[in-house]
Amino acid sequence: MAGTIQTWSPFRQMDRFRREMDDLFDRFLTGGNEAPRWLQDGWNPAVESFVEGEKLIIRADLPGVDPKNVDVSVTGDALTLSGSREAKHEEKDRDYLSREVFYGSFQRTLPLPEGIDREQIKASYRDGVLELVMPLPRKLAAKKVPIEVEHKKA
Repeated sequence: MAGTIQTWSPFRQMDRFRREMDDLFDRFLTGGNEAPRWLQDGWNPAVESFVEGEKLIIRADLPGVDPKNVDVSVTGDALTLSGSREAKHEEKDRDYLSREVFYGSFQRTLPLPEGIDREQIKASYRDGVLELVMPLPRKLAAKKVPIEVEHKKA
């Protein structure tokens, strides 16, 4: 089940490698005083999803994000998280040694299994983590399959 939510993709790994190389060159060329280019373009919160019992649970790390600035919507078989993290104050004269925190808007769309009842989705926010809990459709609930062991006849 968890594999259907986010399958492995070599392109995602290549994109991560590209971002790390961009970050390396950015640090080399700017002396490390600017945010990496991939952070300047926007950010996506880290997300984990898993099945627990008969429920699908999705958690998104949103440190420093006011839950009033977060929107959760479901369209068809896709769940979209969007919102923004705002800087408390801005100091132009600050010389950063390192800056990896992005302020601004984000949007993340995740596929949902077919048949999720959007009316049953519950959302909670605690300690910077947004948690969404939804019952799995009966046809997607885990089923234990017994294994028959065959013995060789001598």
